[in-house]
Amino acid sequence: MRQLIRSMLVRSCGIAAAAIAVMATAPAAHAGAVYPIAEPDGFYYAPGNLGDSAPGDVLRSRLMPANPWPGATVWQLLFHSTNSSGGPIAAVTTLIVPGPGPHPLVSYQPFVNSLGMQCAPSHALFDGGLKESGALELLLARGWAVAVPDHLGPTSAYGAARLGGQITLDGIRAAERFAPAGLGNSPVGMVGYSGGAMATGFAAALAPTYAPELPIVGFADGGVPVNPGKIAIDVGDVPHPLFGLGFAVAVGMEREYPDALPLDNALTPAGFAMRDRIANSCVDDIISAGAGHTIGEMFHRGIENDPTLIGAFHDNALEIYPGVPRVPMYEWHGGNDQVPLDLALNTAGRYCAAGTPVQFDIIPGADHGTAIFPGAVKAVSYLSDRFAGVPPPSNCH
Repeated sequence: MRQLIRSMLVRSCGIAAAAIAVMATAPAAHAGAVYPIAEPDGFYYAPGNLGDSAPGDVLRSRLMPANPWPGATVWQLLFHSTNSSGGPIAAVTTLIVPGPGPHPLVSYQPFVNSLGMQCAPSHALFDGGLKESGALELLLARGWAVAVPDHLGPTSAYGAARLGGQITLDGIRAAERFAPAGLGNSPVGMVGYSGGAMATGFAAALAPTYAPELPIVGFADGGVPVNPGKIAIDVGDVPHPLFGLGFAVAVGMEREYPDALPLDNALTPAGFAMRDRIANSCVDDIISAGAGHTIGEMFHRGIENDPTLIGAFHDNALEIYPGVPRVPMYEWHGGNDQVPLDLALNTAGRYCAAGTPVQFDIIPGADHGTAIFPGAVKAVSYLSDRFAGVPPPSNCH
């Protein structure tokens, strides 16, 4: 299991290899963003009166009696959230409550690097597809309730990290408003690694303005790609085994920002074929389809400096987003991580300067895959102390 998760995490560090050079000079005759095959389960669909509800309101719920957590009660909640343009959407979280309460609540954001709706946590938790399922056992063993949101949203907009933060916060609201779970005003922690850390970090940075009423006591994230665009620039136009993930970011971001990233104006014939090939794929298939390809093979060069495109990527880069978490933070990063350590340190330093207590641990010698386990153990202890009211540590300078 550890080797499998390590492999997945190393792959996830290439999330932006093709994401920045996506514009061109000549349009092609295609029909705009390619969305995933529609979810066949009607539970996921927004009701017609979505506009009558507020962010975090539970729209629909169902009990999941067949689940892999003995003694736990599991629900799935459809709730009102907000997309990147401020419009209402319906999103899903899976809520796991381990026996009688009361319980603190932890929102756990997996590193979902996919474009197909079947890859979402609400499916993968039950069909064996979620590689991080074992991490949930650590949280449940503490007696904590756990919410696992489908933070890529209703179109699997991989790369839209701010969207993921909003869905995470509204998922927490939904869990606390869902009376049968008995969570009420339970104290809240958040945790995520890699792609899941992007959603977690944005949830923390957005919370003071987007969901200030939530009783969040702290959060933990690791291996955070705080600026995927810079990662793309560093990779350059060379064959890369993780090119597919960067290409998938472009596809996912186009779904969320169709006006800012019109890939029809950028893709070569090979690029159109690749977009169609992976439009409904989970991470393994995306990596396999894209391995060894290059930006120049799939994209025409052109107006990659367009301010609208740059603005969309900046809106989803924690390094640039001006919001600052106002609750204690634990962050960890491998000393040899393929995701740039210096960018993560700089972002954490900005939070420190704003008064946020930050404990930043560098795992010596660890890369993106091997850093998760030692940091995750510390993250659980860190959240336990926050729930207990222990003053937060900080190594801010």
